[in-house]
Amino acid sequence: MTDLSSNSPRRYFVDDNGRRVLIGLTFEETFEFEKLDHLPALHDSDGHVLWDAGRPAAAGQAERWLELYRKHDQAWTRWMAETRAGRSDNLPFLN
Repeated sequence: MTDLSSNSPRRYFVDDNGRRVLIGLTFEETFEFEKLDHLPALHDSDGHVLWDAGRPAAAGQAERWLELYRKHDQAWTRWMAETRAGRSDNLPFLN
């Protein structure tokens, strides 16, 4: 998700066991999310992504991916807000 040559915010951190995990997720959830994220998507003839409604497993996988993504994204948004707040507290022109 993060290109080391760019300045985009990192979404991963290293947990207490030295494993790379997505902010807000456990190691196991990160593994599951990445596995689901790499599944091939179904596309229609115009190239739009489709979920195969006829396959309950595909719908369940999509729901689980979305659940994990939301959990991660909410934690990342909180982390970014806290990081910004911490930075602004240290800026002399804002005091």
